[in-house]
Amino acid sequence: MTLQLFMADSKWQAELSEWCDTETIDVTHAILVVGVGKDLEVAKIEEELHSVRCWGRVRGTKPYSDGDGVLVLCECKEVIDPSLVPPEVRPNDGAIWKIITHAQQPTTSAPAEDFSVKLQRFLSSEGKTFADIQSMSSTDESVLRAMVDVVSRTTRSQTESHGYRRLRIFSGITPTPAGEETLEYWLEQATLMVQESELTEQEKRRRILEGLRGPALEIVKSLRLSKPRATAQEFLDAMDCAFGSAESAEDLYFSFRLIQQKSGEKLSDYVRRIEPFLAKVVKKGGVSANEKDKVRVEQLLRGAIDSDLMLLQLRLKERRSTPPNFLDLLSEIRTEEEYHEVILCEKVSVYCSLVFSIHSKIIVI
Repeated sequence: MTLQLFMADSKWQAELSEWCDTETIDVTHAILVVGVGKDLEVAKIEEELHSVRCWGRVRGTKPYSDGDGVLVLCECKEVIDPSLVPPEVRPNDGAIWKIITHAQQPTTSAPAEDFSVKLQRFLSSEGKTFADIQSMSSTDESVLRAMVDVVSRTTRSQTESHGYRRLRIFSGITPTPAGEETLEYWLEQATLMVQESELTEQEKRRRILEGLRGPALEIVKSLRLSKPRATAQEFLDAMDCAFGSAESAEDLYFSFRLIQQKSGEKLSDYVRRIEPFLAKVVKKGGVSANEKDKVRVEQLLRGAIDSDLMLLQLRLKERRSTPPNFLDLLSEIRTEEEYHEVILCEKVSVYCSLVFSIHSKIIVI
């Protein structure tokens, strides 16, 4: 066992804290693993650690001067309780990995006092006092219910912060490395998080940063240097600008108009296939959002070369001035397709019955 595994925890805790600051990771959600073999793959490291306890994902590795192995930084979704973490892990190869967590704070009455401060601050922001809560309630039970409501409101944002699924990894490297996401999928998930979640702006930026590696991370670092108050949406815009398609709005629109239905492809599948392309055209400004439904119908009439009869039954030509939206159109098409499938099955059934009847008569004769 090498000397570095016995060094003071304070040194490794300082290393853990510094590394977390660099990677924009909350140190209370991270562990540092010391003494891992430098040739060990990330998947194997995670497998060994998860055999003891689920400690999230490996966020990075780096060599250290005191030994032949590497340091491994892992991030967990939940807060790490140092009292529940073993001092070391022994993988199957006989090595000893030292586990370092953030410094555990001594147990005092501070949490209760801290809650009182938070409660007082919240009441002050609402222009209320504890006496106001009591005045609204005539019994101890109703006071307790009022207090529960206050606590739930003050802790809701923290719960939502921990509950939202974290982003996958994106580096901007081409071809996309194993275990990473393409720009289109990553941006889709990141945009959903930024626009739909109730996370704070700071937490949104942190979630984006923790999902970036390599060239992609360098782009955001440069943005932060030039614009320290850049928003999470500006982070995503920078990713799209740096790694997205360089085609103009006109080029994207022209490419969209050339997409035709494949032989044997259902009309519903064709509609779903062209929708992401149409979304890109709208995002680039090639088509206004108000014209999107009309353009979609026009492309169906132009490109659905294998579904003329169904288009006629849907009366899309007559409805171009008041076109259905994407979901309504898709629902109408699927209903029509299911109807055609039922009719086809009935025809096949009648045909088979007729053939069987004729065959039986021939045998009798």
